[in-house]
Amino acid sequence: MLYGRAMHFLDQAKIFIKSGWGGPGAVSFRREKYVEYGGPDGGNGGKGGDIIFEAVAGLNTLIDFRYTQHFKAQRGMPGMGKNRYGAGGEDLVIKVPVGTQILSDPTPVEGTEDEDGSMEYEQEVLADFTQVGQRIVLLRGGDGGRGNLSYKTSTNRAPRQHGTGWPGQEMWVWLRLKLLADVGLVGMPNAGKSTFINQVTNTKAKVGAYAFTTTKPQLGVVLHRDREFVLADIPGLIEGAAEGAGIGDRFLGHVERCGVLIHLIDATGDDPVEQFRIVQDELAAYGAGLDEKPQLVALNKGDLLGQELMEDIAAQLRDEAGVEDVFLISGATGEGVGALLDAVLPLLDQPAADEAEAGEAEGDGTWSPL
Repeated sequence: MLYGRAMHFLDQAKIFIKSGWGGPGAVSFRREKYVEYGGPDGGNGGKGGDIIFEAVAGLNTLIDFRYTQHFKAQRGMPGMGKNRYGAGGEDLVIKVPVGTQILSDPTPVEGTEDEDGSMEYEQEVLADFTQVGQRIVLLRGGDGGRGNLSYKTSTNRAPRQHGTGWPGQEMWVWLRLKLLADVGLVGMPNAGKSTFINQVTNTKAKVGAYAFTTTKPQLGVVLHRDREFVLADIPGLIEGAAEGAGIGDRFLGHVERCGVLIHLIDATGDDPVEQFRIVQDELAAYGAGLDEKPQLVALNKGDLLGQELMEDIAAQLRDEAGVEDVFLISGATGEGVGALLDAVLPLLDQPAADEAEAGEAEGDGTWSPL
């Protein structure tokens, strides 16, 4: 039995965040009937609210940030007389999917301007959320201003000055989601990845007889032999994808956090062996250990070719490309898919992508949302 659920997807967003100002201190003097000593009694203002990011379960997209781009924490409350401090501003907690990175806005690198006026840009990774419940205070709220009581000295018995409160921090940041799927589908355009994910999940991925029918990763949940795992369909890779050709380079980051890869090859293509080599070269060129991940190779579209021809192509992959094992499948009819999923299950028990290790590679380090 196979089933799944479809998910809307957005993997990057730019947002503005601002922590709260500190509240102003109070200027107040004690005036009580029958109390002989007066003097200043203005309290301090409250601290402004922090901007906090938290990774939560159940989110697999940044779609919410398409419609809301500005996030501002509450300002601290002003101080009051009788030495009463103002309440602190409420912190603003922004919930993001596990796998989200927060990056600074790109800044140009001095001295890198080309003749055509283009420049290199650099970004800093401010936070990387890899576990549910992980929280980080990205912007701290401003401290509250001092009330006039705190300015009282032996020579200044009735101060009238007070602090206005410290400003909060503000900045534009990019959110980039690297999916934490268990299994990723890779291959060249028209390898049948969308048909495959439609076969094993209830995802309604677009299918067409032309290249790049998939323009964004598709997620689905597979249930096979009482085991459930998340499957991601990554847009097709072409030669030069790691350097920006086609659309695959933008989504190679999602492959970084897939524990297992299924490499689909179009058996009806001109040169299946060359297809395999191109994709492998792009995974290696991107870096981050993509070419070292556990990988299963599946020769797809077996319903369009005879069994003898499929076995002949599989033999070429073993001999010329050095593939140890090749699964013969048909994403359209489901033939051979069960055996392929059987081979996936043992690999899921291995540590997924070693992403929790310190110093996780970040590709070539030059990702830019622009």
